[in-house]
Amino acid sequence: MLAVRPRPLTRIGQLRRPRSATLDVPLGLGLGYVLDRALGDPRRWHPVAGLGRMIGGLERRGYADSTAAGVVFALTSICAATGAGSGADRLARRCDSSTLRIALVAATTWSVLGGTTLNRVGLEVAHSLSAGDVDAARALVPSLCGRDPEALDTAGIVRAAVESIAENTSDAAVAPLCWGAVAGVPGLIAYRTINTLDSMVGYRNDRYRRFGWASARLDDLANVVPARLAAVLIILLGPDRVGARRAWQRDAAAHPSPNAGVVESSFAGALGLRLGGLTVYPHGVEDRPTLGDGRVPEVADLYSTTRLSHRVQDGALVSSVVVAFVIGVVRARRDAIRRSAA
Repeated sequence: MLAVRPRPLTRIGQLRRPRSATLDVPLGLGLGYVLDRALGDPRRWHPVAGLGRMIGGLERRGYADSTAAGVVFALTSICAATGAGSGADRLARRCDSSTLRIALVAATTWSVLGGTTLNRVGLEVAHSLSAGDVDAARALVPSLCGRDPEALDTAGIVRAAVESIAENTSDAAVAPLCWGAVAGVPGLIAYRTINTLDSMVGYRNDRYRRFGWASARLDDLANVVPARLAAVLIILLGPDRVGARRAWQRDAAAHPSPNAGVVESSFAGALGLRLGGLTVYPHGVEDRPTLGDGRVPEVADLYSTTRLSHRVQDGALVSSVVVAFVIGVVRARRDAIRRSAA
């Protein structure tokens, strides 16, 4: 009788080795960025609008004029949104489909980025003011910042637009890409939730001074590294490296925000502008410190501001893709060591 040779154990009943996902996040970030550049924010059914409605509902149920209530509200909002994203990410991993995970990262990246729409609105303001239509420009101000548009003349509109584009280049583009590079889909969603919380309740008025404290502080913490990366990119990619670095080092600390001052002062120095001064909000008037030592911004400076913003966003993408790739390589090697040890 012929003897039957047993088949190697490596070919029978052995679980398939998990696929390396080194490129999933970098490719997803890149594709999502391209989608944002091509399409901007969707006009209807924007995921961030849905996130805002969820946060608004939680606020109505949990509001109380206390810091403790604000902490619970902020953590609940972040956990709910990030938990949903983490679940979707785990499902894509279990399917072991590179295409599915890249698509998920790309769709999430596109939904949380806002840099293209930010600059489009900035250019619309510039075009309106260039055409002498101050009312049209004033109507666009709420899309850029929370200042009282009725209190702004042409110079005020220009300064508001330049400062908003500068600050939100970091908030709407650099920071999401940074968090996506470090933590993938959960990082993208967690950051956008924190930033949305700050934009909704992080005000220093009577209603939110205590309740919004945690949301504002979390936003400050989440933007520490991205704001400084944005400033470095402004120095490297802007027209005046020396001026940008000098304004950052000299003026940023005087700004009430530990992160906005870094980005705005760097923009001001790079473009040879002087920002700051009386700033009118619906909840009151603030006297912002002077950032930069150049001239008062004019309409033409809105065009140079948007160009620099685009370059900084491109630089942030490159930086984030590199970081995501390195993290992916490290994780792949760690997983390989664990499999070999098992």
